[in-house]
Amino acid sequence: MTTIKVFAVDIDGTLTENGGGIIHIGALAKLRHLEKLGYNVVYVTGRSSVEAYVLAVFGGTTRIAIGENGGAITVAPQEHKLLASKEKCLQGYELLKKSLDGVQIKPVFPRMTEVVMLRTFDIKEGQKIFDEHDLPLYLSDSKYAFHINEKGVDKARGLKEVLKMLKAGPEETVAIGDSETDIPMFAACGRSIALAHAEDSVKAKATHTVNGREGAGLVEAIDLVAFNYLGVKVQ
Repeated sequence: MTTIKVFAVDIDGTLTENGGGIIHIGALAKLRHLEKLGYNVVYVTGRSSVEAYVLAVFGGTTRIAIGENGGAITVAPQEHKLLASKEKCLQGYELLKKSLDGVQIKPVFPRMTEVVMLRTFDIKEGQKIFDEHDLPLYLSDSKYAFHINEKGVDKARGLKEVLKMLKAGPEETVAIGDSETDIPMFAACGRSIALAHAEDSVKAKATHTVNGREGAGLVEAIDLVAFNYLGVKVQ
């Protein structure tokens, strides 16, 4: 059986509950206990890597965070590794703004490699515009915002960089999430778990699904791994 070393965890809709960015305390306690047992817990999110890094510091998990859907990695308060160009994404945003009604930046923490927008326009039409103009960009829906990222940059790309830092392999990693932005991460990892409220297309790409939603689903996902693969009960 392959050893598990890393838990790659989405934040919004996975660690949070009630759709308002509120951390599920029980789930955070489970993640912190995993860290105490010697596992690395790494946040992989569409939020800024700085937000995720701060959460890791105060939550007691591994102080490496992947943000902006894989485009930015934060390893210290002023130390970041960028895997994409924000300038290209801004060009895409200006094109969408000229071409579609309702395109608007979402007020979020500053981004270093992507553009984040309100979910107020047809995302398929937006992608069609990018493709027609041969822009190497893609739109994704994290369920909390629309994101413009460079093609080739996703949660799997960022996670692979971090796993090199941690000297762990994708096959030694469990990915847990709930949205289409987590699918590349699921594909890259040895095991993956989708929460109950994830769309069927997301669940189909996971090796496991759980019945719980949001924070409670993360608790269930950790227990599933603990009971079936770690041989321990996570408190």
